[in-house]
Amino acid sequence: MSEISTKPYLIRAIYQWCTDQGLTPYVAVAVDGRTIVPRQFVQEGQIVLNISPDATQSLVIGNELIAFQARFGGVAQNISVPVDNVSAIYARENGHGMAFEVAGIPDQDDEPESASEAHPIEPSSADSGDAPPEPPKGGRAHLKLVK
Repeated sequence: MSEISTKPYLIRAIYQWCTDQGLTPYVAVAVDGRTIVPRQFVQEGQIVLNISPDATQSLVIGNELIAFQARFGGVAQNISVPVDNVSAIYARENGHGMAFEVAGIPDQDDEPESASEAHPIEPSSADSGDAPPEPPKGGRAHLKLVK
């Protein structure tokens, strides 16, 4: 039996923390052929999704997939994201969350890391106000990584 990654458990934990605190959980996702999202919202191979209870219906954060229904431009769509493609989960309001290595996405950092290794995220000075975050570039959220 192979060992299950800690990544889906960490995603569920950060999601639960966000909702318990009244914060809005966002996931940054690297889009590939297995990712079912509205392609017109994909920028540079990435999409940032609001997965709050107010923005989704039938949300399931499983060990392999995150699936839910959401409205984009007023049109309800089924969304399916492989957990392996999640590059970050964080609170929109303060940027606190966790970033993950995504296989197949070039890493901007010089140091190699394991695909299941996660990084706590702290807000940067640009994360103030109510404006939604910009999609991440290079497989990571635009947040300061703290080791």
